[in-house]
Amino acid sequence: MSIRDLMGLIRSEEYRVLAENFLSLSTLQVLVYIIPFITLPYLTRVLGVYNYGLVNFAIAFNTYFIIITDYGFNLSAVREISVNREDPHRVSEIFSSVMLIKGILATLSFCILLLVILNIPRFSVNWQVYIFAFGLVIGNVIFPTWFYQGMERMKYITVLNVLTNLIFLAAIFIFIKRPSDYLYVPLLQSMGTLTAGVISQWIIRTRFNVRFHLPPLRTVYETFRDSTQFFLSRVSVSIYTSSNSFFLGLFAGNTAVGYYSAAEKLYTAAQGLYSPLMQVTYPYMAKTRNRAFHRKVLRYSLILNTILCGGIILFAPTIIGILFGPQYMPSVNVLRLLAVALMVVIPSILLGYPFLAVLGQQRYANGSVIIGSIVHLIMLLAVSAFMNIYIVACLVIITETIVLAIRVYGIKKHNLW
Repeated sequence: MSIRDLMGLIRSEEYRVLAENFLSLSTLQVLVYIIPFITLPYLTRVLGVYNYGLVNFAIAFNTYFIIITDYGFNLSAVREISVNREDPHRVSEIFSSVMLIKGILATLSFCILLLVILNIPRFSVNWQVYIFAFGLVIGNVIFPTWFYQGMERMKYITVLNVLTNLIFLAAIFIFIKRPSDYLYVPLLQSMGTLTAGVISQWIIRTRFNVRFHLPPLRTVYETFRDSTQFFLSRVSVSIYTSSNSFFLGLFAGNTAVGYYSAAEKLYTAAQGLYSPLMQVTYPYMAKTRNRAFHRKVLRYSLILNTILCGGIILFAPTIIGILFGPQYMPSVNVLRLLAVALMVVIPSILLGYPFLAVLGQQRYANGSVIIGSIVHLIMLLAVSAFMNIYIVACLVIITETIVLAIRVYGIKKHNLW
């Protein structure tokens, strides 16, 4: 594609909104990831490896509740809102059904958290950190990113997420002064997320004129049922994302979580660079099924990703040393291994929901991560007796390769390319 062709696409009405949304989300990603690169070096040095690991273990545990309360709506509700955006009544009905279901699931999740804290000493010792981290679950519930994605108004996501991170940034440097302040890290992070969630609800009510109401029971049931397949997929993904830190905490201790989390933060940040592409491409492909457009996106993404991963592998010691300090040097080879995984993850993501799912082959998009998660969980349990940070990183590579292989098989079998 030449520069002239690219400019022609941007000027066309069909791609104008797409380009605007991509720009908004790209701006968000730059700002959102610059802020952690300011706070991470400070937190890792002030808290120390053990306390930093404890905080990340608590957040990883509460991530399971985020997955439960999402219940796949970040995929299913985006599709439904996108398809019905011109029908205000239907949009309001979808919004109300999803928010009601998420509220019920959040209540159940909090009850489960209390039961765990009250009955398991590993959690009751530091019960406050788990309660404070649950604020992230509530904030995620009341901040309906899926609504803005479906309406293709990503600029609101940009502004609100930047606000969240700025609140967290300022609070970290004001309140976190010594290792014992680790308790306040998830609390401050939750406060930023909750603030953005409240504002997002006000925007939906005033700018989009969408109001919450009790929808018919049948509508709630259909909304819940339609998202179940996506929920199973998201749960599966969590097994080989959040479960890595969680299992390390259980079997190798908080210090191991600290080392692994340091590298994983960078791995997640690198994946996040492609998030705008995913968030913009998915609703667009759901409407147009433009395979030629998707092939171009995939081609250029693979080129960029290869360069990025090569840079990470080459400069891993420098990156870890600058961001986290010399005490985190065990994280260097973990980061290199995760960079290898990143070379597999990006094409896998782009071939999943923005491609296979919108072309009617959800079973490969969903089934691949379900199979991958089962294999990953079995491997985690198999190595539990001698688990370490490097073994877990290798398992991530194996699992992501399995997921990609299944998706490529589905594309070839149905001649979708």
